[in-house]
Amino acid sequence: MKRIVWILTLLMLINASYMPVYANKVRIKDITHVDGIRENQLVGYGVVVGLPGTGDNSRSTQITNVSLLKNLGTVIDSPNDIKKGNTAAVIVTAMAPPFARNGDSIDVTVSSMADASSLEGGILIQTHMMAPNGEVVAVAQGPISVGGTSVAAGGSSVRTTIVTSGRIPSGAIIERDITSSIGDDKGLKLVLHKPDFTMAARIADVVNERLAPAKALDGSAVKIHIPENFNDNRIKFLSILENITLNSTDSIAKVVINERTGTIVIGNNVKLLPAAVAHGNLSVTVKTTNEISQPGDFATIGTTMPVSNSEIEVIEAQGRLVEVPANANLSELVRALNSIGVTPYDLISILQALKAAGSLQAKLEII
Repeated sequence: MKRIVWILTLLMLINASYMPVYANKVRIKDITHVDGIRENQLVGYGVVVGLPGTGDNSRSTQITNVSLLKNLGTVIDSPNDIKKGNTAAVIVTAMAPPFARNGDSIDVTVSSMADASSLEGGILIQTHMMAPNGEVVAVAQGPISVGGTSVAAGGSSVRTTIVTSGRIPSGAIIERDITSSIGDDKGLKLVLHKPDFTMAARIADVVNERLAPAKALDGSAVKIHIPENFNDNRIKFLSILENITLNSTDSIAKVVINERTGTIVIGNNVKLLPAAVAHGNLSVTVKTTNEISQPGDFATIGTTMPVSNSEIEVIEAQGRLVEVPANANLSELVRALNSIGVTPYDLISILQALKAAGSLQAKLEII
């Protein structure tokens, strides 16, 4: 049995030695989009009904309720006839995808405008969703899902999520087709999600080699000429184009820091010039003991009073000096900083100091 295991292991090692090493491959569809084809923002103003007293009491909501009832053929004498707190004025937003057709359904987000405390259990009444040019593109309606609850009683409250906004899955119906042109008579333009001169040049080269004439216009756009045999079938041309693969480029050396959460992301191409990092901790502890001072047993004069006794202790940990060699890579940098036991917040300060000293050869981005 041991001999069989040894033979199998040897065969695996031999096969692995003959396996080619492939570079990272990306598809054109994952890093670009066709110029002019995009999503469309929609917005509308509506009313949510059926709330258990958690709606708003604004005057504008009452006026909207009256207008809504009039449009439905009902006439009331005064807005006060409508119980306050059971309705809420909301803003409804959605993103319509490109090439959306009449009858398609899209998700919508509903957010309160006034002082409504919760939209839980509410139902959005038919709301027109408009494009920036004022045209009605979709109509939204349906029950709202807030994904949690908020309960208050006796001065105490418990909230599991934000309940003043929610979503309606497939809550809007597209009422008019959204058309987009795919390029022009001369061809189409690919736009990179992240501008990169090297990647734009590679896209142009690989498309020239495999499919059609292409030229990089700048670091963010590639112009492609559509061959005559695809003039009447651009969708087929795009299907072939977007599935072409090419080697990915090295990303820009960058260190991203989130000081609010202590999160640090260090790119793989981060390098350091020669530097030395000293790290030490200074801990100051203040302890206060409260006591009562009172006169003795036979004292005729004296007053009982509180006394605070404070003790201050200062502990300074021994600092350590770590030398970082020239052109240190990511693993060497992390290993060196871990060896001195730095926390994420200490690492933030160290990286900022290395950048100020000119040692950190990367872009430092704080979010």
